[in-house]
Amino acid sequence: MQGFLDIIIDIVSTPAILVALIAILGNVLQKKDIASVVKGGIKTFVGFLVVTSGAGIIENALAPFGEMFKVAFNMQGVVPNNEVIVAVALEKFGTYTALIMLFGMAFNILIARITRFKYIYLTGHATLYMACMIAVILSVTKMGAVPLVLFGGLALGLANTIFPAITQPFTKQITKNNTVALGHTGDFGYALSGLIGSVVGNKEKSTEDINFPKGLSFLRDSTVSITITMAVVYVIVALFTGNAYITENLSNGTNYIIYALQQAGTFAAGVFVILAGVRLILAEIVPAFKGISEKLVPNSIPALDCPIVFPYAPNAVLIGFLTSFAGGIVSLIIMVLTGSTVIIPGVVPHFFCGATAGVYGNATGGVRGALAGSFIHGIIISFMPLLLMPVMGDLGFQGSSFSDTDYGVTGIFLGNLANYGGQILVITGIVAVLLVLIGLTIFGKKKAAVSK
Repeated sequence: MQGFLDIIIDIVSTPAILVALIAILGNVLQKKDIASVVKGGIKTFVGFLVVTSGAGIIENALAPFGEMFKVAFNMQGVVPNNEVIVAVALEKFGTYTALIMLFGMAFNILIARITRFKYIYLTGHATLYMACMIAVILSVTKMGAVPLVLFGGLALGLANTIFPAITQPFTKQITKNNTVALGHTGDFGYALSGLIGSVVGNKEKSTEDINFPKGLSFLRDSTVSITITMAVVYVIVALFTGNAYITENLSNGTNYIIYALQQAGTFAAGVFVILAGVRLILAEIVPAFKGISEKLVPNSIPALDCPIVFPYAPNAVLIGFLTSFAGGIVSLIIMVLTGSTVIIPGVVPHFFCGATAGVYGNATGGVRGALAGSFIHGIIISFMPLLLMPVMGDLGFQGSSFSDTDYGVTGIFLGNLANYGGQILVITGIVAVLLVLIGLTIFGKKKAAVSK
């Protein structure tokens, strides 16, 4: 039984396999021929592997940058990193995490079926991480195994339904359609960035319409502009870090400036790979998902990982990353001056989440929206971990924390319910959120009936 469970967990926590199976199921439900079914599954599988490879390239390029930043500016503190905190938590809460994940995916489908919120969350690793955090927080209440898994799964299913829903009005502005949603653990921050952009910006002045002088027109190529910008950033940090540390600890003897340029180019290559993979996935998963939408959950929409929006505004991706990181640095200075726990900007979350926030801010507010939205986002993902750490039990003192906004919103909500009312208040809060979704669905149907 445990071996079978392990296989299921491996499948649902591997995005390439999970989404390939979804594509196959969708094509089968549409009664397509075997060739189309096989082609759709394989191209979706390969597309996700391409995206994953691109993300790995970027993470490998950013890891030494984060180390250089800490050494250059002599920083010590907590570094938010989802992978690190999950690795620690799974040692103790692995079984609960697996079961909550499975129940959470089932509840997500059920909620999409019975309510007006038709989002099917397909980002497997994000689901795993959220399940892990929920397992940790609910275990603090000393809840029994059965209610912990049941209500933990319901909480996860609700989160995976609600967060894509709150970003969808802005996602539609980016994609110009309603065929795909965003399923990533920074959805709350992206929606906030979109809202900020709509208030402070002008979407007619897009980041993608930046007018470069004729002699600099080559900068309109996103690969070129990303490479040059990141080369400048890497070289500046390398100069502060010094040749000695980099050659001895990071570059295997390569000159520190040459190493910085290599890493900048590697970063740009990772972005290029991600964009190629996203195009491949969207070409297959959206048509295939029509079968699931028609047969299992009518009008359902697939919620996919954050890189799906990168091709729509490559300039905003870079602007969002750098501006979010700037927000993290400003937050760090405030923490140092106030004497609180210091959150060192995590380069990986500031890239993936900050870049996405930039795309959302740009969609509603153009250049100003991208700048303001991603900067505020950078501040939020710096201070949210401080509020989340106290509700994480013993894991709140591990030198790391969850970074993205959805972890903060969900964790702070459940954690404070647990602290103030224990198991009863946690269960009441989770059920109340479900009832709100059902109530909104009933109200929406009545309103639609009246308008007819």
